[in-house]
Amino acid sequence: MTLLLVDVGNSRIKWARVVRGRRQRQHGEPLRGDGSATFRRLLRTLPSGTQALAVSVAGRGVERALAAAVRSAGAPAPRFLRSTDAAAGVVNGYDEAWRLGADRWAALIGARQALGPRRAACVVDIGTAMTLDLLDATGRHRGGYIVAGPTLAVSTLLRDTRGILRRARGGDTRHGARGWPRSTLRAVKDGSLAACAAMILRCHADARRVLGGSPRLVLSGGGAPELLELLPASTLHVPDLVLQGVQVALGGV
Repeated sequence: MTLLLVDVGNSRIKWARVVRGRRQRQHGEPLRGDGSATFRRLLRTLPSGTQALAVSVAGRGVERALAAAVRSAGAPAPRFLRSTDAAAGVVNGYDEAWRLGADRWAALIGARQALGPRRAACVVDIGTAMTLDLLDATGRHRGGYIVAGPTLAVSTLLRDTRGILRRARGGDTRHGARGWPRSTLRAVKDGSLAACAAMILRCHADARRVLGGSPRLVLSGGGAPELLELLPASTLHVPDLVLQGVQVALGGV
């Protein structure tokens, strides 16, 4: 059976096909409305009977839109990942398991799958929000943080500070987080990257202290590539980490 793995975030839809047990390359595009047009287009390109396995943090409307697209294609009802007390060797660290975002839950499960058992990880997903979660070597989630991702930090600063916005218009759009910026727009963009990198490094250092070892730093999300140059060379970049977790948790391995 062909599988369609779907990850709907706050601003983007990501997906990948699993054909004959092999997960293919992840694709993505901006989330428009409830995603109906994207879902219908995807299902038209897939074999009849394709099973959709999904995680969404974009609300019930998006889930209903995916379910409707699946029904129209004559495929089985989609299965959605929910945060639970435990799954696939990972134990939820929240007092109320359902309050942990399902995308974070999927990323933790994906990290466990990517690293194998007995490996601790500091799991960072960089999208509209940046989430940082600690997974110990036994598979127990120790908790995590949620902060604004680089893109959201930039847009918020430009929106709420008139002086910076005026000086940023028409400025140098290049950004690479090395050296001292010489334009307002670069100062804002590079500053947001540096702030996120500092948060990641601080959490990674604290994770080493808490666990008494050296957890692997695992990055995912659309904002990950821009941050990699600011982080240790040992950082593992897994673009489809959430989709991996969805596949493992929902039994599509």
